Amino acid sequence: MKVTVYGGGNIGTKLATHFAETGNEVTMFISKPHKFREHLTVVDQDGNIIHAGNLDLATNDAKKAFESAELILVTVPAFAMEKAAKMMLPFLKPGVMIGIIPGNGGGEAAFKPAIKKGAIVFGLQRVPSVARLVEYGKSVCATGYRKTLYVAALPKKYTQQCCRIIADGLQMKCEQLPDYLNLTLTPSNPILHTTRLKTLFKDYIPGKTFYDSVPLFYEEWSDETTELLFKCDAEVQNLCHHLNDFDLSEVKSLKKHYENNTVKGFTNKIRSIEGFKGLPTPTVRVERGLIPDLSSRYFTADFNFGLFVIMQVANLVGCDMPNCQSLLDWYEPLRNRQYSEFDYRHYGINSKEDFENFYKQ
Repeated sequence: MKVTVYGGGNIGTKLATHFAETGNEVTMFISKPHKFREHLTVVDQDGNIIHAGNLDLATNDAKKAFESAELILVTVPAFAMEKAAKMMLPFLKPGVMIGIIPGNGGGEAAFKPAIKKGAIVFGLQRVPSVARLVEYGKSVCATGYRKTLYVAALPKKYTQQCCRIIADGLQMKCEQLPDYLNLTLTPSNPILHTTRLKTLFKDYIPGKTFYDSVPLFYEEWSDETTELLFKCDAEVQNLCHHLNDFDLSEVKSLKKHYENNTVKGFTNKIRSIEGFKGLPTPTVRVERGLIPDLSSRYFTADFNFGLFVIMQVANLVGCDMPNCQSLLDWYEPLRNRQYSEFDYRHYGINSKEDFENFYKQ
């Protein structure tokens, strides 16, 4: 297939390598094409090459990237999704498949005009593995490959086709999800990251609070965070039961995903995950100490385009989520106003009826 990968970061580089390795004609649409080499590699933690492939083209020319593409894999953060959708729209042909990796964050709404034009939009419930750039434009390190990937599409009837293409391109087992909302409501980072940030910085007052040191984000995870996470996770599950016109059986509880349903067990599990070790909490050093980095994606993506989406769904269908709302209430006075936030109304989804019509197609 003619595959275009939009975004040259961790996941984009990894996906481009895999799809090139499996015999596809791969183009990367990136801002700095001159920094990308033809030969890309994925390595393990010891630096051993485990996947390799050659790019056909690296470009920042939208027409070259999208006009003949049969499959487009979008790996930019959620706040850049609308810009991506608008940029590629003039060049899309009916039948083109657009994959959002991962598929939460409301990105599907940004591609509403593309669907109307005849495009098929699909998403993965989670990324195929943890990935970290080794060298921009050349290599990425991947750990913790998932046993199975889960895919959903809009319109729904194309899910099986999209699932098969992902399975072939990544050489990984891939299964269908019954409804796209299984992606939209996946509680992963929108609950995992936001609960951690609140418990770490619950006493933070801009201009007054400074920290000498801050715990590592995952490796020094706390029971306090787990307790709050369990409450918010339960509210997401209740929301899924509230949406009884959809099959949301694959919005898995984080307890089930991490295979621990006790506070202590869950905390120890998060602390022990190899791919999470050493990852710092997003902070900025100023003259008087450390303060939270409010421009970090942990804030600007996981609140603005993670928890915001889930809470808007809850509000549209009249489901109370007090613990999740408490996270937003804490974040609101801290929010960096230069970063946008997701709003269904921006895409013409103003009521429960609009919402159901969009996700039932």
